Amino acid sequence: MKKLIFGLFIFGLTIQTFAQVTKVEKLSEVVIVATNYKYLNEVDAKEAAIPVEVLQRKVAAFDLKNSDFYEDEYDSYFVSFYIPEGKILAAYNKDGKIIRTVEKFKNIKLPVEVVQSVTKRFPGWTINEDVYLVKYHHEEGVTKKYKLRLKNGDKIIKVKTDEEGVFL
Repeated sequence: MKKLIFGLFIFGLTIQTFAQVTKVEKLSEVVIVATNYKYLNEVDAKEAAIPVEVLQRKVAAFDLKNSDFYEDEYDSYFVSFYIPEGKILAAYNKDGKIIRTVEKFKNIKLPVEVVQSVTKRFPGWTINEDVYLVKYHHEEGVTKKYKLRLKNGDKIIKVKTDEEGVFL
């Protein structure tokens, strides 16, 4: 019985030594092109909803020059991106840089500042629907606002705020 337990103990130690053998594998080179970093920096929010971030990153990473419709003779291109929660219409120059965007998202997670501002100003009201609008221009910057539909029983009101919860 002692030999059996001792044998299993030795066998367990040898199995672990084989598990620690590592295989070194060389990965291929990754090239990162930061063409639209300015767009991502401008539209980046502290608490952006996940669908918003996903679509904005897709817009920034879009490779215009390798698309099927790219031709050197045009100065700008308009490309639409859609997900169930929203859409982005982006204008690119012939180099693939984002010139401007118009973005609209419905019923997404709101920033804490917006929710706190609404509950403070309208106690007893609930946010029934929301629309998040973003306008980006490479020279003028970005504007972000929320259109909210509030409900309290049978009463419904509409309000607008910026991303910091300031009412417009």
